[in-house]
Amino acid sequence: MRQAVTTLSMWGERHFGYTTLRDSTETLGDERWPQIPRLKEDSVIEEKEVEEDSGLEQTPTSEEQDAVVGLASVLPMDSPHGGEQDHDLRRQLEAQPKVCKLPFGVKPEKEPGMDGRGGVGGGGGAANCVATPSPDNDHPAGTLDEDATPPSGSLGEVAPVWVPDSQAPACMKCGAKFTFTKRRHHCRACGKVFCVVCCDQRCRLTHLDGKEGRVCVSCHFTLMNRSAPKDPRRVWFPDGLLPDSDARDSTGTLDQRPSNSSQPRRPSVLGTGGQVVAADAPSGWGMGALVGSPIGSSTNLIPSEGLPPILTSTGVKGDYTVEERPSEMSLMVELEGGRAEPLVFVLNANLLAMVKLINYVNRRCWCVMTKGMHAVGQAEVVVLLQCLPDEKTFPRDIFTHFIQLYRDALAGKVLNHLSHSTVSRGLLGSKEHAGFLYIRPTFQSLDGLPLPSQPFLFGLLILRAETPWAKAFPLRLMLRLGAEYRFYPCPLFSVRFRKALFGETSHTIMRLLVDFRFYRYTLPVVTGLMVDMEARSTCIKIPKTRHSELLKALNKSNEHVLAMGACFNENADSHLICVQSENGQYQTQAISIHNKPRRVTGACFFVFSGALKISSGYLAKSSIVEDGLMVQITMESMVELRRSLREMKDFTVTCGKLDQSDNQECVYIQWLDQEPRFNKGISSPIDGKSMDSITSIKMFQKSEYRANGKVIRWTEVFFLQRDKQANGPVNPTTYSRLTERLARTFCLALCSYLKLLKEDGMAKLGLRVTLDTQRTDYLAGSNGQALPSQYMKILDSALMPVIQAGALQRGEGPLEMEFFFYIQENIS
Repeated sequence: MRQAVTTLSMWGERHFGYTTLRDSTETLGDERWPQIPRLKEDSVIEEKEVEEDSGLEQTPTSEEQDAVVGLASVLPMDSPHGGEQDHDLRRQLEAQPKVCKLPFGVKPEKEPGMDGRGGVGGGGGAANCVATPSPDNDHPAGTLDEDATPPSGSLGEVAPVWVPDSQAPACMKCGAKFTFTKRRHHCRACGKVFCVVCCDQRCRLTHLDGKEGRVCVSCHFTLMNRSAPKDPRRVWFPDGLLPDSDARDSTGTLDQRPSNSSQPRRPSVLGTGGQVVAADAPSGWGMGALVGSPIGSSTNLIPSEGLPPILTSTGVKGDYTVEERPSEMSLMVELEGGRAEPLVFVLNANLLAMVKLINYVNRRCWCVMTKGMHAVGQAEVVVLLQCLPDEKTFPRDIFTHFIQLYRDALAGKVLNHLSHSTVSRGLLGSKEHAGFLYIRPTFQSLDGLPLPSQPFLFGLLILRAETPWAKAFPLRLMLRLGAEYRFYPCPLFSVRFRKALFGETSHTIMRLLVDFRFYRYTLPVVTGLMVDMEARSTCIKIPKTRHSELLKALNKSNEHVLAMGACFNENADSHLICVQSENGQYQTQAISIHNKPRRVTGACFFVFSGALKISSGYLAKSSIVEDGLMVQITMESMVELRRSLREMKDFTVTCGKLDQSDNQECVYIQWLDQEPRFNKGISSPIDGKSMDSITSIKMFQKSEYRANGKVIRWTEVFFLQRDKQANGPVNPTTYSRLTERLARTFCLALCSYLKLLKEDGMAKLGLRVTLDTQRTDYLAGSNGQALPSQYMKILDSALMPVIQAGALQRGEGPLEMEFFFYIQENIS
């Protein structure tokens, strides 16, 4: 790696006279050398100073004389070809009267009057000054009087006095000496002279009529920390992260950027450790490089007071302005005025929060949703919060909670259907607000809701007294909320300061099945298991592909009692619910779909007890207990039931008295070939193939692959075809080595091109691998199309050896997998 850098440096020294990579970039950026292609991000971040000068009032005479002075300063003292004519020409040019510009005017990148070292020949002075610089501006470098620098209170408001270039042989901050390649740069706020490293920031200055000017690091820090509200900054989102902002138009071509988009890319060079770093790339911010932001790499942009930064569209697709300290009052006026599009808040460089006031089922609600959770393997989250009367403040606590969910997802803790999240110090103005219960919408209306892309979950506000049920038996809490607000199966909105729906747990049957104190054991739930209750018959349906899950629950259960939780029955039109009365007793009720007759009723759990004696005169007894089913059978029947479950055989329990066959009821246990639906709405980034009901595993890679401020994450692998149980559960250890090897190779191959891929709108990538004895192949793509040929060539050389080796080692049936990857900003 070092040899490659050394070779490049020696080549630059022979051809251009520089000896380091930093100097090479600065030299090539000079107007004397041909322009090298620049990165797209640089075109947004680095505004040309020439454009800043275009608005300044300058007389033609001043421009012409400055050009004459500048020409004289760049002529070499000992020209090998000019001889005495050059000396005569120099004397004639120096004899011309010098006219200075306005004090502290914003000058082009190649400043007027530049000498051979990159310095300015004639220093600035007062307005319309003559050849001799002002005495106030004649201070040696490093000993500038305090009067030469504006006071901190007027910094940026009053034009400073510039330090003459002749008095600044070195940077006034780091001490680096100026050379032909290391150019001088004046700070437009304090007037001192710095190198490009110490003076690479930009701020809007009052004395420049609000235009941006180059400032040093110290002045930038001072200006950024003022109490005055900041002006909006421009930010570019190239990856279509925002809603309704696709990176490609309908023809599949990339959108053109509104400013500086035609400038070519700046080359990248290989850094230490195999990472790719941009040559002389300025510090960027987030998804689109917020210009000059000191908090760009923060994982939390929510201030202690006020609202997080907000994005506002400029009218051009993908182009936004950033307001760091938005006015809450003005935003509330906007929302109450019927703003069509949601407000977009920046929680960190990879996570946004969209906020809108809506009317949902005759309730005025805050609609707050995330954008960016998919890239860390987490479903997007939507919170509908009913507004309080005359509410004029934003629900800031939801933003903070979203940040916590994002961090948990990075650590491998993701939320699924009926998962929950809690806080310790209260939420949304009440210590009784404990967190959220997350549910997947089923029968609820989604009309008029601004929703993120699938998958997403709705967060329901829960109280501290309800957290035991959120942890131990969330289905009961979900259905109880539905009964409280008359929505089947539950509402999607949350109500603050409501009464707790559950309290003491001493009077429920669940205290025998669940450890409510330490949660060391709870009611096991088999995915897809449902209970159908009809007239005189009950059917417990278990998917065959979930036999392994049932065996685990069976092995852990007591031999006399078999209890399991059920999933919400989407095939039923009603469901049993449990309601706690004021005296603490738990009672049974039912909730059903509005205006639909009750035919099939679902239950939340079932319990088989082997305590029934033969002498009782009953074959078996069945009864409804709270929101579940209790079946009492003999010990002989319990043994037969367990055997049938292990052997995946149907079983029937006849309930009733021995001598009354007419009033008997039956409880059936059936094994179904049908697999419950999951991964709804997810499609392949390669060709749009639906991943509905295709088995997948969430992945959280231990090591990260970073380059140029970007990081690529592997979030999920889908098993499109397997040799056994094509749609059944997957044992992660079965394919762990192969999948990790493929994902690692893919990340390493594209690591050097993460910035280019993300800038071209390819932040979500897919890799589909086919392993078979007769065919081994792969396909990589993004946005419904295959990756460009230059990337495919790189992947060919890296992936094909791994794929072929994996096919030979397996020696089994066909295997087809698809990997999902996301490119993000590196904010860790």
